[in-house]
Amino acid sequence: MTGFAHLAAAPDRAVLAAEDLSMFGTDPWWLVVIKAVFCFAFLMVTVLFSIVWERKVVAWMQLRIGPNRHGPWGMLQSLADGIKLMLKEDVIVKRADKVVYVLAPIVAAVPAFMAIAVIPFGPSGNEVSIFGHRTAMQLTDLPIAMLYILAVASVGIYGIVLAGWSSGSTYPLLGGLRSCAQMISYEIAMGAAFASVFLYSGSMSTSKIVEAQQDRWFILLLPVSFIIYIITMVGETNRAPFDMPESEGDLVGGFNTEYSSIKFAMFMLAEYVNMVTVSAVSTTLFLGGWRAPWPISTFWEGANHGWWPLLWFVIKVQLLLFFFIWLRGTLPRVRYDQLMKLGWKVLIPVSVVWLMLVATVRALRNEGYDFTSVVLYVVGAVLAILLISFVADLFRDRSAKAAEAEAGPEPAFDPMAGGFPVPPLPGQTLPPVPRRGPRHERELVVSGGPDTQSDSSRTGGSPSDGKEADGV
Repeated sequence: MTGFAHLAAAPDRAVLAAEDLSMFGTDPWWLVVIKAVFCFAFLMVTVLFSIVWERKVVAWMQLRIGPNRHGPWGMLQSLADGIKLMLKEDVIVKRADKVVYVLAPIVAAVPAFMAIAVIPFGPSGNEVSIFGHRTAMQLTDLPIAMLYILAVASVGIYGIVLAGWSSGSTYPLLGGLRSCAQMISYEIAMGAAFASVFLYSGSMSTSKIVEAQQDRWFILLLPVSFIIYIITMVGETNRAPFDMPESEGDLVGGFNTEYSSIKFAMFMLAEYVNMVTVSAVSTTLFLGGWRAPWPISTFWEGANHGWWPLLWFVIKVQLLLFFFIWLRGTLPRVRYDQLMKLGWKVLIPVSVVWLMLVATVRALRNEGYDFTSVVLYVVGAVLAILLISFVADLFRDRSAKAAEAEAGPEPAFDPMAGGFPVPPLPGQTLPPVPRRGPRHERELVVSGGPDTQSDSSRTGGSPSDGKEADGV
């Protein structure tokens, strides 16, 4: 029995995932090639524009001019940089594992292009005509399209890790390991944010997720998931303030220190393509995808048909790319321990608790409870969790204080105890350093008698007392 026959036989049963993807897979081969070339060209043109836009916006924030030499208003600067990198000398260090060293940039760049294949640029119906053939504005779709995106994004980590390992140098290895730990940590919270969207849309297909946002975008229904995803997508792309793998302050340049010419350019290309990809995923999951914004869609029925959805999609992606640039020009780089603490102690617990609340709301709605009852149940559960956590923290603080009282004062921290200086750990403080007092608090020392204002004030007398003592 097929899936649709099964649904017809049991119409009263609730089915969460019954995607009709029959409109995909019917295009002729030449149309599939055109769509694939369009996806590749869209990513490349967006990357070239984003690089120039980033340099222009950051220059504007820092009261500088920015690129203004190549092309009108400097718009061809990134193209000139790409040509320059391709013409530079390609150096391979002597201690590198040459095969892995060459393959690493390819492994990092290729998966970045693959995720765009399941992103919808427009409605899934036959809305547009290309050379007389009606087709959907999407290369393909899958019942598990979002899992495909997660899997492809995970493969890109190997390129960075292998680049750091194969370089045969210490700093690239540290940068590669940092990137691996960072991406794995933030992918957990990202997956939990995805799961909340799956529960509300009832599907993992990107086209069906956009269709589920016809009445209300998921940024309004799932604001916590959107915030979590925004933070995790910045960490996934190694962008400021989470650019730990490329921290030039302590790692010279990170995992790509030993790379030059076109290999270095491929790492940069992979980073910016990943920025475009995660922005497109955020648009698809939370911002209505290709749908027109609310004021436009209310009075213009044709805004969501034809080629117009492509315009709304591009505008939303560019706004998210501006958010990346805004963060880079505003926030300083965080410490690595702060980065991992945010991922493991904040984002993952919050995403899991939020996922449980969303699942509870969906279960209550499926059981027929009205909206007021659902809100009361959820608020009661949240208050109960907060009360339990408050009581647990109260008793934990009491036990910690009792343990500190029994242990007595801790020995003073000695940074030279191991024979070489080490920084203090959390909770330890450096011993006070003797310093000279401020200038206005110093006393004037003279070689004569006490005949100055400062000396008289120091001895507790007055200038007239000093004169009488000298016989004046």
